[in-house]
Formats: sequence, structure tokens, C-alpha cells
Amino acid sequence: MLLMFGHTEAMEQMAQLRIGEVTLTLPFGLAPMAGMTDTAFRRLVKRQRGCGLVVTEMVSSEGLVRGIGRTLEFAEYTEEERPVSIQVFGGDPAKMAASAQILESLGADIVDVNMGCPVPKIAKHNAGCSLMRDPKHAATIVGAMVRAVKIPVTVKMRSGWNEEELNAQELARRVEGVGASAITVHGRTARQSYSGRSDWGLISDVARSVNIPVFGSGDCVEPAQLLERLNESAVSGVLVGRGALRNPWIFAQAADLSVGNAPRQVTCEKRGHFLLDYLNLLLGEGVDEAEGFRHRLPLTGETAPARGRDRWVINKLRALGAWYTKGCENGSHLRKEINTVESIADLRRTIHTFFLKPIDRCTAV
Repeated sequence: MLLMFGHTEAMEQMAQLRIGEVTLTLPFGLAPMAGMTDTAFRRLVKRQRGCGLVVTEMVSSEGLVRGIGRTLEFAEYTEEERPVSIQVFGGDPAKMAASAQILESLGADIVDVNMGCPVPKIAKHNAGCSLMRDPKHAATIVGAMVRAVKIPVTVKMRSGWNEEELNAQELARRVEGVGASAITVHGRTARQSYSGRSDWGLISDVARSVNIPVFGSGDCVEPAQLLERLNESAVSGVLVGRGALRNPWIFAQAADLSVGNAPRQVTCEKRGHFLLDYLNLLLGEGVDEAEGFRHRLPLTGETAPARGRDRWVINKLRALGAWYTKGCENGSHLRKEINTVESIADLRRTIHTFFLKPIDRCTAV
């Protein structure tokens, strides 16, 4: 059954969702995905409307404290992304507290603690999902961060480390007890990674066990599913990851459904322009001050070789294309074409040819 509201009722209910002092206008958010949810992608998702919160790629607490430039790049965002949550990972309470202060000084609305990443290179350093194996230590980290900053501190976790250690409820109660303002639960274990199904029954149990907002995550690939999760579980909101990579309009379409309207149609042309806009934003990163970055790296007087930048942009389009073209007619052909291009010009031409035939239909980019 879909969640259907009149327009006024929908807006009133959605306005009630607060994370600390931050109010979300919609209960749908973009989940953090390393290598994917960069500031360019987040901006484009926000421009489609319907997304109430964006969360950055995870940022290393160690890198923040040491002032490593590449780490700071992951914390970049623009005003149009607000409210923005910057996610940080690490296992040392003092460094995590210091990193929260740095992110607060950069203007973040929320700082989120990664306790959900199952990747071994993160988990082996007592960070990410490995923190779920020691809920007491995990709560110590969150408590230190809450005391260090005035902005809300939130936590993203999984259902547990494995099927024998499903302790999301325990961890949720512990972090609530030390001051966490909200929680996101991905309904898979670390051992599952992204296999199997997200356990929304468990997510709902976690939501009922605490008094702070709980967001659910996992297996939402259609706009109606976002509303079904809100309607059928105890969560306050839904974060979408891979579903948004396939369909960046999923939030806007869910918002349409929430007020009784048919979901907006996304034409092939719109899909093509989205990729071209993403390409252009990537090419402009670190160059165009008009985009309004809150944080900028110190100028060194040196610029990366154009070919190096072009290669980075091509690789980013390849990564997004692997998801974006799933379900598209002849999508495998487009992925093959993108994976073989050698220049930005060839990449533009490939996108135009696939999505925007004939080429003269396209606006200049």
C-alpha cells in the first residue's frame, strides 16, 4: 500500500522530522557511497528535488586531523546541498572528536559516524562496521564527538557483524544514551556486504527501541518502495544508495507519489543531460569559485595536467555508468562504449549518440 497524503498534510508531517536542530523538509536522503556520491552527484540529485538530506562520501578522521589535502577534498560541499551531513570514519575517540570539530568549522550541518562500512581495509583498523563488535567502545566514540561539537552527531550502522552478532538494537540504545541525534540502519550484516536482502523487520525493531529518528536503508530501487518503507515500518526516513545511482530522480518521484501525483517521467533526453551535467561539474571542480565551495584546498600554484584531469573524469563516468545504465535498453552497449573512450570529446559524443539522437537536438554543453 502506498503512502498517500494531501499536499498540506504531507508537508506538515515531513516538516516534523528533525535531527537535532536540523529540520528536513522531506524524509528521503542520499546515502553515502565511497567513490560515487561526490559533490557533483549530490548537487545534481538535489536539483531534481525530493531529496531532504545528502551524506558525503566517508572521510578519514586520521586524514582530517593530519590535514591531508586529499582527505579534505572528500569533505567539500556547496550551499545548494544543504542540509549536508559529512560522514567520518575512525576508531580513536580523541581523533574522532577532533575531526568532528574540524567538520563543524567547515560548516557541516551534521556529522555522521560510519559504523557500517564492511570493507576489510576499513574494518581492520577498528573502524567502520568493526565498531559494532564493541558497542561500548563505539558509544565512547560517539559520546566524545557529541561533547566536542554543537551540531548533531548521527550514526550509520548495519544489522550486525554477522548473523550470530545482530546487535543493532543494543548499539542504537547505547549511542542514543550518549547523545546521538539520529541513526541509520542498513539491514544487512558486514559479512553479507551487499548480498542477500536488507532486513527491514530488524530495521523496524531498531526504530521502535529508541526515541530518536531512525532511517532505514537497503533495497529501495523504485520510488514506491520509499513510501512503502515509511508506511509499513517504524522508520522516520529512508536513505537510498544504489537505487539513486540507477535513478537520480527516485526522490522526486517518491515525493510526487506522497502527494497523490503520478511520478514524473524521465525521458531518455533527461538522462543524457544528467550525465553531461555531471561531466561538466566534474571538469569544473576545484576551478570554478562561482560554484561556492565552503572548503577549498590551499592554492599551490600548480595545476594538474589536463590529461590527468580528463582521465579522472572519464573514470568517474565509467563508475557511475556501471549503475546508471542498468535497466536501460542497450545499456550494456553504452557501458562498453564508455569503457573504451580515450578523451572527453569522445565521451561527450558517446553520451550524445546514445541518449540525444540526433546530435543537433542537444543544447551546447
